[in-house]
Amino acid sequence: MDYIDKLRSFFYSGKTLDYKYRIDALKKLKHSLFVNKDKLAKAFMEDLNKCEFDFISCEFSMVIGEINYFLKHLKKLMAPHKVSTSIVNFPSHGLIYPEPYGVCLIMAPWNYPLQLALSPLVASIASGNVSVVKPSNYCPNVSNAIKEVLDVFNDDYIYTVLGGRDKNTELLEQRFDFIFFTGGDRVGRLVMEKASHNLTPVVLELGGKSPVIVCKDTNIDMAAKRITWGKYLNAGQTCVAPDHIYVDEEIKDAFIEKVKHYINEFYYVDGKITPDFTHIVNEKHVERLKGLIDSSKVVMGGKIEGRLIEPIIMDNVDYNDAIMGEEIFGPIMPIISFNDINKVIDHIKKAEKPLALYLFTFDKDIQNKVMRECSFGGGCINDCIMHLTNEKLPFGGVGRSGMGAYHGKKSFVAFSHEKSVLVKGKKEINLKYPPYTDKKLKTVKSFTGSNKE
Repeated sequence: MDYIDKLRSFFYSGKTLDYKYRIDALKKLKHSLFVNKDKLAKAFMEDLNKCEFDFISCEFSMVIGEINYFLKHLKKLMAPHKVSTSIVNFPSHGLIYPEPYGVCLIMAPWNYPLQLALSPLVASIASGNVSVVKPSNYCPNVSNAIKEVLDVFNDDYIYTVLGGRDKNTELLEQRFDFIFFTGGDRVGRLVMEKASHNLTPVVLELGGKSPVIVCKDTNIDMAAKRITWGKYLNAGQTCVAPDHIYVDEEIKDAFIEKVKHYINEFYYVDGKITPDFTHIVNEKHVERLKGLIDSSKVVMGGKIEGRLIEPIIMDNVDYNDAIMGEEIFGPIMPIISFNDINKVIDHIKKAEKPLALYLFTFDKDIQNKVMRECSFGGGCINDCIMHLTNEKLPFGGVGRSGMGAYHGKKSFVAFSHEKSVLVKGKKEINLKYPPYTDKKLKTVKSFTGSNKE
């Protein structure tokens, strides 16, 4: 493709290696975001019925936060990092040079279309790359607004591709130096397969059925409040949303009553759903979610009108129910009771590794047991989703939920190759040179720890 050739030529010019160039680009992006903020907010309302508070808190502020992080820390991140070396290289020192990969492809999903397109782009800019950005076609108004934000850059530096599946297929046939993909595991496999043809490194941010465990010693009101918020945020269309809730049978009924209370407090006024409750992205996903609902197990909610699905609670769910067969990605909360946490842990260990896990307990032994035995991308103890807001905590999946991580410093690492260099002085120990005498062999064994166990 001509535009990829132009991007590669611009990268080869070396301009993006300059600290000032990167800083200026970050400032330009930040300015363009503020100029287009109202247009973006309107687009979110049109595509997802997402209110301004959700747009600012979950989308806009996350991107601005990443920009501000790099404006503050970029000089230090770009500097070669000095490391010590072994005695066999005396005198010497090591240097690790972070260098950009080159031409990067960033493929974003529809559920957080601004944050998940531009937060990786911020890292790509900071790391010195040139980028192709592919927003989701499922949110056309937001995607068009993103393109307007990025039109402040020359298209040989940042190029935005709009369109549907055919454009995705076309992009994946090209050679990139790095691919950052956020989305489902089915497309993630395709991205990895296509990338393998050119041995292109990838970061895959996928998803999975992220469980919540609510133990009987927890504060029920606190747990219900935080889980309700996390579950129905963005109408459940969040990759780290609480998917299904394990609740100790001794507190299950009390927990459900508290969840009902907070659903009514958060999302209803005079018995009617608030007008800014987020909509499901399209009719196809509405139909998919309908197929997961067992009306005989619904204890609250169930009203569906167009793309609006009101918050639903399902009780007495078991592993054979349709709702447990796939990631929900919608405003449906399945409740599974338990009386033995070891059985819960055993099931989580045997299932595909989730992107997130949330545990509500103050028992340190249980906390340590779950954290030690269960594998997952990241999570919280006594909260939901909020681990994403800490720039010092890398965000990413494991196994079927993804590979690689980003946020804060980890974003810079993700979009950079760490080039290792040994810097040697004039003097050296001549041990490595032939002839290899018994004395040299004895010295090598001593130096390397090969002379005894």
